[in-house]
Amino acid sequence: MHLAITGSIATDHLMTFPGKFADSLVPDQLDKISLSFLVDDLDVRRGGCAANISFALAQLGHRSLLVGAVGRDFDIEYRGWLEEAGVDTSGVHVSETRHTARFVCTTDADHAQFAAFYAGAMSEARDIDLFSLGSDFDLVLVGPDDPDGMLRHTRACRERGVPFAADVSQQLAWADGDVIRDLIDGAAYLFSNDYEAALIEQKTGWSTEEVRAHIGTQIITRGKHGASVFPQGGDVIEVGAIEGVVAVDPTGVGDSFRAGFLAGVAAGLDFERSAQIGCTIAASVVETKGTQEYVLEREGFLKRIGTAYGEIARADIDAALSLA
Repeated sequence: MHLAITGSIATDHLMTFPGKFADSLVPDQLDKISLSFLVDDLDVRRGGCAANISFALAQLGHRSLLVGAVGRDFDIEYRGWLEEAGVDTSGVHVSETRHTARFVCTTDADHAQFAAFYAGAMSEARDIDLFSLGSDFDLVLVGPDDPDGMLRHTRACRERGVPFAADVSQQLAWADGDVIRDLIDGAAYLFSNDYEAALIEQKTGWSTEEVRAHIGTQIITRGKHGASVFPQGGDVIEVGAIEGVVAVDPTGVGDSFRAGFLAGVAAGLDFERSAQIGCTIAASVVETKGTQEYVLEREGFLKRIGTAYGEIARADIDAALSLA
């Protein structure tokens, strides 16, 4: 099954301030604020929704085509990292003038944050002609990206009759009802967490039933409560989260779940098994600092599935996936 994963590719620059921002703020002088904080550390991580999903798919034995826009700095170390992991980066557009998207954030002792996001080359995703990169896609995931780029990919899939998965997630905050309806209408799969599912309904004006009438299958992640899958015309499938997880960093967990689910679908597994794979790889990510720093070891991964979901689930997934 040939998957194309479109969306953001970025680097995260994360810093920690040992004090409290509030101690340096003068309430009646905030219109003149000018502050500098001496931080303890700098953690630079590879990220971006599409890159995270493609990386996780590769860990599960599936080589997908990554589609997004980056700056020339991407070639310094990020491209090589992804290719070595098993990601096809031939669909990545390289800007001649802009840097790769960057998230810069400083967190204090109270977990308050000052952050900025530079979209940079991501704005050029609208210039990518998805089907010039290939015409044999079995499924395209349209993830958070430049808004015009997301709309272009979605419309191209509809026009060509190519199944697509809609993942609006991080772009729901800015998008109005018309845009969201355009991005999800006709999707084979709609991914969101439970809050985003409610926001989709609020902004589109569609009821739960109306949303599901416009798509194939809805998948809602629920954090420590697992995930719910709503097949069109079928009964809901509830899959519990992996128990006993010690959370270190939740960043990228939703991306990894999507990858696990898609890996299962690509391998011909049913929705229950696919969601079980998603929940299991999500546990590995949340236990690790960084969105692409975890390592999946076949026996450990399968053992975790067997413990959580039973030996039949383990055998089914063992036979379907080609983990190293």
